[in-house]
Order: sequence, then C-alpha cells, then structure tokens
Amino acid sequence: MSEQDPTPGGPAGQHGSEGPRVRRFGSVVRLRPERREEYLRLHAAVWPGVEATLTRSNISNYTIFLHGDLLFGYFEHRGDDVEADLRAIADDEETRRWWTFTDPCQERLPDAAPGQQWSDAVEIWHLD
Repeated sequence: MSEQDPTPGGPAGQHGSEGPRVRRFGSVVRLRPERREEYLRLHAAVWPGVEATLTRSNISNYTIFLHGDLLFGYFEHRGDDVEADLRAIADDEETRRWWTFTDPCQERLPDAAPGQQWSDAVEIWHLD
C-alpha cells in the first residue's frame, strides 16, 4: 500500500462464508519530524472526497498509527478485484491532489518498492 501508488505487494486475508473475500494490508513509512504537525492536522480532517473514494473502492477499517516517527497504515479490502479498486483510488483526481499534501510529510523507507511511498508489511498473525 502506498499513498502515492497503493498497489500492495503481499496482502493477507481470507474468504468469508458470509461475503466477499477480506484482504488485510499493512504498510510503513517514516514521518518527517519537521512536518509532523502538518500531517496530523491533515489527518484530523481527511477530505470527504478521499474518504468516499476509499469507500467506493471497497476499503474499510483504514487506520494510520503513529509510533515515534513511523507511520503504520492498515486497511481491509472487501471486494472481488483489489487491483482494480486500488487503481481507481490512484486514478482519482482528488486523492492525487491529497497526496500532494501528504507525500511531502513522509520519507520512503529504503525497502519501499519502486513507485511506492509506503513499504509493505507482512502479516504474521491474525485472530478473528
């Protein structure tokens, strides 16, 4: 997952007996200390259009945690075509504009995939 290019490297998840497949995604990026307050202010009032695009793209439980200068993002995808849904997010004009504000607050980690802002995290355990 990446705010710039949200295509994930290795989702985890399962097929539920009562609905579409649920896939979980986690990722990490460094928060630039000098941009911390700006980033927190932006996320105190995420643009409604950005949230609507995520919802339309079958994204739920989207959460960003902060630990020191590391941001950990988590979301779930409940749909049939995660790649198409993530492309729709990346193609959304308002979301791309949002990233022009959030990306400068972040510093890619050395292991981030080419074209991705966030580094994929690997799920190692889950409890329903």
